[in-house]
Amino acid sequence: MAWEQAEVRSLKPNRYVLIGDEPCRIISITTSKPGKHGEAKARIECFGLFDNQKRSIVHPVTHKVRVPMIDRRRAQVLSLQGGEVQLMDLETYETFTLPVPADFEGKLEPSQNLQYMVAMGRPKLLSRP
Repeated sequence: MAWEQAEVRSLKPNRYVLIGDEPCRIISITTSKPGKHGEAKARIECFGLFDNQKRSIVHPVTHKVRVPMIDRRRAQVLSLQGGEVQLMDLETYETFTLPVPADFEGKLEPSQNLQYMVAMGRPKLLSRP
């Protein structure tokens, strides 16, 4: 899968991190002071990209974590079928179907161009077309 390593101290809010093979968007990072014999720890609060579950992890700031490679692409709507939309990537011309998110209900039309992201091999429509 497509990911790279980064130290916890280099992470920032609105970036991404992998928690249990699930790509998550970082909401907040709080760090504690180092103790007498310990090192500073960071608590990372985030939401899953695909399941919207809240997750949190605590690691030393020098710990290495996995960061997913996010690929943003453009696609054209080919058809709407019930709660699914069929899209065609504008660079590779591959077609795929995705469920229509709640914030896109009634806003999609055929031949409309959209932006989507691919994280860990799974596509997702972005909330800003």
